[in-house]
Amino acid sequence: MSKIRNNWKKLLIIFAVVFVAIQIIGSFFFYELAVKRGPKDFLEKNADLDVSDEAMDLYTNGDWIDWVNDQKFERLTLTSRDGLELSGYYLPASKPTDKLVILTHGYLGNAKQMGLFGQFYHTDFGYNIFMPDARGHGKSGGNYYGFGWQDRLDLIDWTELLVKKLGTESKISYHGLSMGAATVLMASGDDGLPRQVKAIIADSPYESVYQLFSYQMNRMFHLPAFPLLDSTSILTKVRAGYSFREASALKEVGKTKVPILYIHGKGDTFVPTEMAEGLYQHTSSDSELYLVPKANHGEAFALAGDKYKEKINSFLMNTIK
Repeated sequence: MSKIRNNWKKLLIIFAVVFVAIQIIGSFFFYELAVKRGPKDFLEKNADLDVSDEAMDLYTNGDWIDWVNDQKFERLTLTSRDGLELSGYYLPASKPTDKLVILTHGYLGNAKQMGLFGQFYHTDFGYNIFMPDARGHGKSGGNYYGFGWQDRLDLIDWTELLVKKLGTESKISYHGLSMGAATVLMASGDDGLPRQVKAIIADSPYESVYQLFSYQMNRMFHLPAFPLLDSTSILTKVRAGYSFREASALKEVGKTKVPILYIHGKGDTFVPTEMAEGLYQHTSSDSELYLVPKANHGEAFALAGDKYKEKINSFLMNTIK
């Protein structure tokens, strides 16, 4: 009996060692896969990111591309609170105005891709525009992706820099796409948010990094979130300074005072529509929800076109006095 007991103990110890080893290896794998800066080839085969013909034509052949290339942007730089050199692009309005929009891009994107929206803000709405490269993207420093959480502080610091540049009476809007949408929402409830921020547009946001990864692990790898996602979160806290659970847009919109317009595609399978609906239901400020039929992730503007612009313009006109 004693021998059997000892054998069971050995088996349990072996099982525990193997389990811990798998968690460590898996954590490093998923950190490299999603969080570490670099190309993400696995997304190219993700059917959830299939682009409609309308969106592909807009992204690759839209007149916004030539518009961006023709503008004389002023490049601005900022040192983040943790010492990263960040980069962004400022373009003044054609006529003097106190209105500014800061446009925040999505995962693996870059600042000038937000010219897709910057064109109508500048040309149709008459806004000053600013487009920053998120940490880990474009010309900004950083060897990891912040998924909005570290980026929210960068956004606040950019806002303060622009207030100094343009004046304390500036009326600022945030417009973010996907990860950029999570960024502006995560900043929305921060105690340090400048009073000049008057409106937020969040296109295709997720509730939290943990919820997003949990959904994607199940959908792409057919794995449960626990315990692998939790161990990856611990590794991310050590390497990148944030955990997946603390990076919550849902928590921040629950205490924000800034009006928010949520935009989401009804056909979004990469970040499900239910996340935007959950955010909208938990928002403490005046908010609106605009759902675009058939639009996949980030495709609302491509499919809705002028209605998308009209919705934003109406929201801003009613919000910013």
